[in-house]
Amino acid sequence: MSDILDKVLITGSGGMVGSYVDFGIKTNRSSMDISDLKEVLGVFEKYKPRAVLHLAAETDVDMCERGPDHAYKVNSLGTYNLAAASKKYGAKLVYISTAAVFDGKKDGAYTENDEPNPQNYYGHSKYLGELAAMAFTKNYLIVRTSWMMGGGPEKDKKFVAKIIKQLKDPAVTEIKAITDHTGSPTYAKDLVAVVKSLIEKNEKGTVHLSNSGKTSRYGIAEYIINAMGSNIRLTPVGSDHFGSDAKRTKNEVLSSKIDKMRPWEDALGEYLNDEWKEYFHKNGQIL
Repeated sequence: MSDILDKVLITGSGGMVGSYVDFGIKTNRSSMDISDLKEVLGVFEKYKPRAVLHLAAETDVDMCERGPDHAYKVNSLGTYNLAAASKKYGAKLVYISTAAVFDGKKDGAYTENDEPNPQNYYGHSKYLGELAAMAFTKNYLIVRTSWMMGGGPEKDKKFVAKIIKQLKDPAVTEIKAITDHTGSPTYAKDLVAVVKSLIEKNEKGTVHLSNSGKTSRYGIAEYIINAMGSNIRLTPVGSDHFGSDAKRTKNEVLSSKIDKMRPWEDALGEYLNDEWKEYFHKNGQIL
């Protein structure tokens, strides 16, 4: 492990992505409230980090829509505070952002050069975090990612976990999944491995990182159902079926200028095999 990795301050280390981080100085909400600048500066003074891997965020899109003040406090103000502290202490700021900064109207995959135009409070609060990072220092790395999966039964609160738990619920006879919304699924374990190497290489600027390929929520659900040997009925629905609070964009597919991560199917297969074994159907086999 390089010297810089020992001096990376990690925010949100207790979350889904943070669970895969095997380096640095780990903090969580109780040890550093990122919305409190004084507290942030105190932690920086204590550890004097050379870099910050900023994972702490409010990622519940509908919660952000219902409570935008909370979204801005965590995602925007929190990142502002870390950017200010990073500048003061000469630390590199690595900020994990999202494909939700885009409007979803593009036909193809979004590149790092496309103009952000967020359509909901979550995307806007994360984009303001990007602007804060860029405003304070040139020594930043913004990493946009999409459709995160990982964390296993304990930390996964997102789509993959919801599908698996429905499959294990005897009361569920049908699963409905959206077909008209596409993205690039990203295994948090793969993301952390690449980000770790980018920190060591002192990469700067804005990059996109996701597992390669694209799919819909329906495609992910179909993969999981097949992998777990289930015969449950999977029904395609449109994005307006569930009546969510936040507007979802139709396209969150990312293209990366620096890295081609493995296909999302390979990553999801490993994730299911390694971290959800106890949930498998006895005849199920990951494909």
